[in-house]
Amino acid sequence: MNEKYNVLFIITDAMRADHMSCAGNSTVRTPNLDKLAAEGVRFTNHFCNNPICMPNRATLLTGVYPNVHGVRSNGMILSKEVPTITQTLVKRGWQTAAIGKIHHQYWIGAFKHKYRSAESFTDWSLERDISYPVREHFPLPYYGYEEVELISGNGTVCAGHYLEWLEERSPEIAEDMKRRLMNYDYIFSLYCDPIPEELYNTTWVRDRTLAFLERYKNGDYGSKPFYLHCSFPDPHYPIYPPKDYQDQYKPEDIELPLNFDDIKNLYNHEYLGYHLRNPPFDKAWIRESTEEEVRKITALTYAAIGYVDNSIGQILASLEKLGYSDNTIVVFMSDHGDLMGDHGLLFKGPCPFNGVLQLPLIWKVPGVTKSGGISNSLVSSIDYAKTILNLLGIKERHHPPEMQGYDISPILSNPDEKVRDHVLIENDEEVGTYKARLRHLITEDYKLTIYNSLSNFGDIYDRRNDPQELNNLWYEEKFNEKRFELVNKLLHENLKAQTHYPKRIAGS
Repeated sequence: MNEKYNVLFIITDAMRADHMSCAGNSTVRTPNLDKLAAEGVRFTNHFCNNPICMPNRATLLTGVYPNVHGVRSNGMILSKEVPTITQTLVKRGWQTAAIGKIHHQYWIGAFKHKYRSAESFTDWSLERDISYPVREHFPLPYYGYEEVELISGNGTVCAGHYLEWLEERSPEIAEDMKRRLMNYDYIFSLYCDPIPEELYNTTWVRDRTLAFLERYKNGDYGSKPFYLHCSFPDPHYPIYPPKDYQDQYKPEDIELPLNFDDIKNLYNHEYLGYHLRNPPFDKAWIRESTEEEVRKITALTYAAIGYVDNSIGQILASLEKLGYSDNTIVVFMSDHGDLMGDHGLLFKGPCPFNGVLQLPLIWKVPGVTKSGGISNSLVSSIDYAKTILNLLGIKERHHPPEMQGYDISPILSNPDEKVRDHVLIENDEEVGTYKARLRHLITEDYKLTIYNSLSNFGDIYDRRNDPQELNNLWYEEKFNEKRFELVNKLLHENLKAQTHYPKRIAGS
């Protein structure tokens, strides 16, 4: 690849792998993502490295596991000491920009006043002095992004530069949003009052992305190639996309997951049963749902995805019109999934199920990917960093040190290639006073989940013969040897993934 290639990285929030029509979903309509997939390679076995926003987004930027970059859960700050691929790109001559959701610093109330976040709901909602890194004091560069137009939050509860923009155009809506931000309605809201389409966050991300491309075309960045992070906060709750899109999907037309009725069995699950009976955060955390609620939330989710898809289509059309589609790598993915009624459950949280772990992924690389490729090879979020730097021709000595992912570029040119035989997922949950630590190992045939609070229990699912994940093989006697093999593999992969920081500074 020519090192002068541009990159357009498009990411959504809480979007499942099966929430695209090209992935076999017969209800949701995603014509523009389908077109992108038809022009590149779509991955069917892409998994996150942590099923929570902040940890997985930090992994995408750094190429290391959460235990290494330190953001093991939400509510943290990614250290400025951790090297990022965007810092590498700036040094090698790229213009970097981030538009939309970034989430490398906490959003909601620090426990101690001394902490400052450039993405804090509270600080963006109030007039702050120069000691607060928000509004005109926003720190640039930001983790290697030379330009940032920020959204903190999701749906109709958002802060950041988007809120400033909204204040100029609709003070009344902005004030209502600030009230919700200050009251942390974000945590407890499934749906909020609608925002007009022209003021909605997806519209803003689309328009600011188009504006960047126009500035680039006008020569504002000279001859530099660009790396553009385009991040849509949807379809994460609170869900309330523009009304014209809501009307496209009716709850009564939504089919429930095939394993929806499994909820009654989960109350006997040795880990989930207790937490279903005693939910630590029962409105915004993994919990039991109803048929009516699942149908309604799924319909709104499809509506939000539909509007994001429309916006992606306009961005890709602009890329084509401006003459950049032949020298721009386009990558589409999400940061984590959502249960969306699987096993009768909603949202995300510590669990062994694919809905939160398996993500959409499409790569289009001019001169490398062939049209309409579909790969069933295992890949992981942690692979993105190393792959993109290698595709851009950046020598390994210039990469951030000790990245832990794989270069999946062989799969991009041949979708049948395989570069890994497993995916390791770290899952540390800290919600209020609740703390949990899970580890998942995914192979081509099986998925293993181990819980730190249970010494002789786990979940093992046969990925080929039990796609609905209804039959836990952990206690099956004929499966003892395979259980030992999987646990042993997980132990050693977990050991290899552990941090080697800080480095020794003396011989003894």
